[in-house]
Amino acid sequence: MDVEILKKVALFDGMTSAQLRKLAAALTEVKHPINAHIFREGDSGDSMFIIADGKVRISKMVPGIGEEALAILEKGQYFGEMSLIEEGPRSADAIAHSTCTLYELSREKLDQVMFTDKELASVLLWTFVRTLSARLRETNDKIRAFFALSSFGPR
Repeated sequence: MDVEILKKVALFDGMTSAQLRKLAAALTEVKHPINAHIFREGDSGDSMFIIADGKVRISKMVPGIGEEALAILEKGQYFGEMSLIEEGPRSADAIAHSTCTLYELSREKLDQVMFTDKELASVLLWTFVRTLSARLRETNDKIRAFFALSSFGPR
């Protein structure tokens, strides 16, 4: 795998070329045709994905409405990282929005890499914390906007 792709992934900011090579060796390339489910909400998860080519739609099914797209992710973006931190079920669907090539990083392989390079582990874990914090902040803003527009908001 080309380490240059990893250099463009925000999750890996601050990592050295040697650390990126270690991570690259732990990745598995997977391809998905358009509209294929990469995973479904509720599935058990033990890996994250980096988009090497194509687009991925992250969505949830809303009862009575249907699919609600939460994000369209593109080359260099990543998803599914929550499953590397916790062992809970997937929180949304990930669907190939176009034909796509992904790099998958399993929890087992990540644990092996982090065990052998404590500095890499520290950089990566802090980046996870910042990413999850930013996503929580975005979710809070969306909830606030929803209630502001609904009849449940302050009057």
